[in-house]
Amino acid sequence: MKDVRNDNNDTKKLLILGSTGSIGRSTCNCVRRFRDRFSVSGLAAGSNVDLLIDQIREFSPQSVYITDKKHAGTIKDSFGGKIEVCCGGDGLDRLVNETDYDILLNALVGAVGFKPTVAALKRGKRVALANKESLVIGGEYIGAIIDKNQKKRAGAGESSLTSAPIIPDILPVDSEHSAILQCLPANGSLSEVESIIITASGGPFRNLPAKNLADVTPEKALSHPTWSMGKKITIDSATLMNKGFEVMEARHLFSLPYDRLRVCVHPQSIVHSLVEFQDGAVMAQLGLPDMELPIRYALSWPQRLPINGKRLNLSDIGNLEFFEPDTDKFPCLRICVEAGKNGGTTPAAINAANEVAVELFLSKRIAFTEIAKIIDEVMNEHRSIKADSVDAIMGVDKETRERVARKYN
Repeated sequence: MKDVRNDNNDTKKLLILGSTGSIGRSTCNCVRRFRDRFSVSGLAAGSNVDLLIDQIREFSPQSVYITDKKHAGTIKDSFGGKIEVCCGGDGLDRLVNETDYDILLNALVGAVGFKPTVAALKRGKRVALANKESLVIGGEYIGAIIDKNQKKRAGAGESSLTSAPIIPDILPVDSEHSAILQCLPANGSLSEVESIIITASGGPFRNLPAKNLADVTPEKALSHPTWSMGKKITIDSATLMNKGFEVMEARHLFSLPYDRLRVCVHPQSIVHSLVEFQDGAVMAQLGLPDMELPIRYALSWPQRLPINGKRLNLSDIGNLEFFEPDTDKFPCLRICVEAGKNGGTTPAAINAANEVAVELFLSKRIAFTEIAKIIDEVMNEHRSIKADSVDAIMGVDKETRERVARKYN
């Protein structure tokens, strides 16, 4: 593989959470290609110990995390105590709080990614965020942390690189939010932005009659038409819950009200999102459905790094289609926006309900259409409180999971 040199001689140390998942593996590809720009200080994985060991051998991190204590022992035996191995309940906290890194790449799935995002931001680290739940359940709290950090830097005489409130402390890895960032003016100003349009593939059931959705199997739901992703996010894409989460993320990343955030179904997944300006101009970011581009951009922002692969050819693509989403057929999108408007701990409650509901569906204990019903019930029953602490947010997360699990187990 061709080595791309870094004239700035500024190597960034990465802590990659979820290193054995699809985003984590793509991040490792970026490190391989730009070895003089990036190094790996730490890795975290769930259960894929064999791949994690391969990654340790290749990237020589100072510390790693794996969920299972038995797997942690395997890693210790393999490397003879030359690496710090964290595991168990507080292991991930130790990894994020004690490892030396410049950028946290958070590709964990679910609410488990929230606390590492908070910990990294409190340390003053930049977060390349693929864990959308961090902003979904704790966007208000995270915004307060970033505001405090930015005021502290301003007091120290550091000029702001952009006027977008949450950038550059958090840089989005999701292709949609990366596209939005790329479409904004060079200074990141939002003053002339009229609206943001987030594209959605529509999932595998876009053309399936609503009456047939109850018969959808997990196997069919896991067959995404354009993206290769983990199981949970693939089901969220099929229900359009994922797109609702992305609307919430955009609200916190770019500080526009919900009535100026729109979703457009685009089955080809070539236009990743659009920004409409006050004068009627619309800027769009296009690219092949490949996560390495938004990962590279999040790690190198505001610079762009060259690719070493296939490029977009519009004549090969042919037609680009766009449709309004059907929120009657896919109510999760509507529920998410309502929860975001409600604020407080409501987003944390529906996220927890969704995670449990997806697990129930994948284990074939509920029908596909019951996912939305469970989430809607939780939102209607939830008594929201201020989401002003980790304990408040994670307390709602835990209580909601237990309540849904009791009802359906």
